[in-house]
Amino acid sequence: MNSDGFDWGTFLRRWQDEWVPSEDEAMELAEGDTTLADLTLAAPPASEAEVADAERRLGTRLPPSYREFLLTSNGWGLRDDSIHQLGAAHEIGWFGDPFGMTPMHRESLDERATEQEVLLAGMWERALQLETDSDMSYALLDPGDTDEDGEWALYVYKGWSGEYPARYPSFRAYMRRRYESFHAERAPLPDFVNDTTRARDAEVERAREEALGGRWEAARELLASAQRYGRSGAWGMLGQLDVLSRGLGHGRTFFGGLVADPRCTDELVPVMALAHVRDSRPGRSEWPFALGVETDDGVRAAADSILARVRDGSHRYAPDGAFGQAVAEARDAARRGDTDTAWRLIRAALPSWQPPAPDLLAPLGLLADPVLGPVVTRERGLEVLATPRAGRAGAAPEPVPDLDPPGLCWLAEPQRWNAPHRSYRCLWVEGVEPEALPGLVGEDGGAGLTAPPVRPAGWFPYDVRPRDDSAPWEDRAVVAVGRTGSGWAFGFDTAPRASEPRTFFVSPAAGASRGGRAVVLWVRRGHDDIPAVFHLSVAERGEERYAYTLRGTDVERSGQVPTALDPDHVLRGVDDADRERRLLGAVQDEFGLSLPRHALAEGILPQLTTRSWNRAPREGEAFAYATVTITPR
Repeated sequence: MNSDGFDWGTFLRRWQDEWVPSEDEAMELAEGDTTLADLTLAAPPASEAEVADAERRLGTRLPPSYREFLLTSNGWGLRDDSIHQLGAAHEIGWFGDPFGMTPMHRESLDERATEQEVLLAGMWERALQLETDSDMSYALLDPGDTDEDGEWALYVYKGWSGEYPARYPSFRAYMRRRYESFHAERAPLPDFVNDTTRARDAEVERAREEALGGRWEAARELLASAQRYGRSGAWGMLGQLDVLSRGLGHGRTFFGGLVADPRCTDELVPVMALAHVRDSRPGRSEWPFALGVETDDGVRAAADSILARVRDGSHRYAPDGAFGQAVAEARDAARRGDTDTAWRLIRAALPSWQPPAPDLLAPLGLLADPVLGPVVTRERGLEVLATPRAGRAGAAPEPVPDLDPPGLCWLAEPQRWNAPHRSYRCLWVEGVEPEALPGLVGEDGGAGLTAPPVRPAGWFPYDVRPRDDSAPWEDRAVVAVGRTGSGWAFGFDTAPRASEPRTFFVSPAAGASRGGRAVVLWVRRGHDDIPAVFHLSVAERGEERYAYTLRGTDVERSGQVPTALDPDHVLRGVDDADRERRLLGAVQDEFGLSLPRHALAEGILPQLTTRSWNRAPREGEAFAYATVTITPR
């Protein structure tokens, strides 16, 4: 027995005792070509003298775990693997790179090559070959790739696969992985039950309790081990932990046989549907929506219906009970842009969530809700996993920080939706709900608020612009609509078609202010020889009170601009790099305005198409515009 408690004798006896034929081997036995005795795995142990003779012949001492293996079983039948038989001590020998792999691998090395790539390039000439029977595959121990215990890395090269060799840190690690694979291959057999399968199934049940208690990392270790042994219950649970801990879109979305359980449909299938929609490429035929396991007609029909709702953005996650009530309240908050409040509502209700089926571990359905899904960032997904649920006791994790900075100054920081050298514009209306904005600034005869379309992963708001039949002079804004905590409805446009307010510009502030005050802001960042532009207009009771447009250092004013907002005052002594931030700060402080960064960046707010921000040219006036298309080389 090793100092770490590993005993080759116990390990190999257990493997031999648990061994049963695979389906293919059972067919061989049935056909009479092979007897059960022929399919045994172990061999008698090698003597110390036999191992020493092999070491003298090879000119090296064998690595510890392989040497101890030979002294326990002088060879081994792997049967199911592409490596069929590990040879005895007198049968092993140096590989010698008979296929000339070394030059090919060395030619691919450059200054960026990793240590592992360098080791692999030299492995072929110095490796020790262990197998004596295989399917064009080779088990190679590399004396040049060693660890602090003197173990040699083992590579399995499948010559027919075209793949790089699989690396194991030692011979023992390789054999343990083969033992796990032996179990995984036979796990579907109805009578394959033994002490190992019972122990792994007990680990799955313990992992379930650990996960519901908020100890998800411990649960993941248990489930990962059980999954390698092919235990069916591990797949679905591990898939849930992976989606929440890594985020949707990072790796395969797979929940095993849980998908076939109708009780799990509302939690799992929408997540799979969203991943499917996001992975589908626009303009190309969509792959069939595969659930990964065989399901009955009811689950399949429900899945097709869910996919349609996810695709058109109408899907809603609606669990039962107190948690479902909190989800509905959170959705209302998120629809107005207050994603931080939405998350606090969900966080407070997490302990009350109850799994509709025993192997469900968390409210995964949140991720597929078009409004709430973007609220659950990866950090918040980890918070879900660390929060005790379903009546389990335990301490709640430290809350993750809010996502939205206060006020407006964050707009001066380039974001993925707000790239440098681009414009943005927005309006605020005091004391009204977002639903009132269509009647105040919406296009004539247009619809009210519309839900944003389902976005592909990694989208940019200005990538998705509706096409219209506007006259050339018209400039209708497509704004994301919400409500600030201080009681202003807002509409924010991240991609104005026109670059700045010009001759025909008419601020929508007056029309929006019929019942109180309205503020309009339009910013274009300067670049090259084009000056920055900052426009502010303020109206009340249907009349514009004051406005200014700052182009570079030139200011055009109308009305009496308050000193606290006047650019001459605000920008006194301010560097060019800080001008936008200072102007935004003045507007923010004067009116108590803000915008929700996370909701805007993720594109989850309702949308509205406004009336034109330009007036029609009058008699004797002309309007022209040019479109420039840059084709990458």
